[in-house]
Amino acid sequence: MTHRNDRVLRWLCVLAATALASCSAQPTPPPAKTPLVVFAAASLILPFADLEKAFEQAHPEIDVQAQYHGSIQVIRHATELHEPIDVVATADASLLPMLVYSAVDPDTGEPYASWTIRFASNRLALAYRPDSQYADEITQDNWFEVLARPEVRVGIADPRFDAAGYRALMAYALAQDLYGMPSLFRDMFGGQFSYPLTIFREEGLTTITVPEIIEARPDAHIVVRGGSIQLLALLESGDIDYAFEYESVIQQHGLEMLPLPDEINLGAVGLDPVYQTVQVNLDFQRFATVAPVFRGERIGYGITIPSNAPHPEQAVEFIAFLLGNEGRAMMEADHHPIFDPAIADHFALLPEALQAFCAPADSP
Repeated sequence: MTHRNDRVLRWLCVLAATALASCSAQPTPPPAKTPLVVFAAASLILPFADLEKAFEQAHPEIDVQAQYHGSIQVIRHATELHEPIDVVATADASLLPMLVYSAVDPDTGEPYASWTIRFASNRLALAYRPDSQYADEITQDNWFEVLARPEVRVGIADPRFDAAGYRALMAYALAQDLYGMPSLFRDMFGGQFSYPLTIFREEGLTTITVPEIIEARPDAHIVVRGGSIQLLALLESGDIDYAFEYESVIQQHGLEMLPLPDEINLGAVGLDPVYQTVQVNLDFQRFATVAPVFRGERIGYGITIPSNAPHPEQAVEFIAFLLGNEGRAMMEADHHPIFDPAIADHFALLPEALQAFCAPADSP
């Protein structure tokens, strides 16, 4: 009896061992990746796509999930729609102190962000095709006259949502002073919209006011789209002749480019006193907490981590990768200039891992 019991016991042990081996032979499912949600300005699509690929190779445990919009819309997703976002990157760094510092997360009572890194720049330019109307005669000296012709169709981004849109308006105001032509803005935009844009100059400051509704008239030669990136398809299809775009985007897409003078393109070093002579007001309450006023300055892209980010540690790793040697090289390969070093607003509040890549904003 004892002998039979021993055999049964050994048999059960063999079955258990076999079952265990069978279980261990099954493929182990890979661990779930951490989703890193990045909302960024649409002009960053190509460099950030390259950055995403390289970052995920270096961090296989992270899955970058990027969405791209106009810069103002990017911020609204965080502060007005309260979406859980790990990284916010805009084409205008000044939007973050203006619209994010002042917005309070209703769940925590804390501001959505308290620091900003100004990490890259750009220049505004005109994109066109070789067969765009008057492409053989447009120059830095006559571009405004060519674009004002009623048969020439010109695209701009909606200034209510996209920094490239209100910067295009700024360029016209700056051009009035550069060329000594006080009617240049009205020559281009007058009579084009059901609710007009207005321009007013007082004590050295030119103010452009954008109405709540931007609706082009049926016979208008100006075409407005929600984001500057949407204008590229219209340009390539021949539906428009010219579009105000960033130089990096134009080069990335292999389009013809007319650079604008430094006094106009909002990208030159040392010309902030010139750029600051113009501002754009939105004549409606796009945000719950503040009515945005955009003052001219050298273009600077901004990035931050919202205070309610689901994965702040991974967000720090992503930004550190962007500001590091590999990320910088990718940005430059995509024709997007990057600051060296990056400039940090509220430097002391930055995560320690990011401080090494930045200089305080008030540094000389």
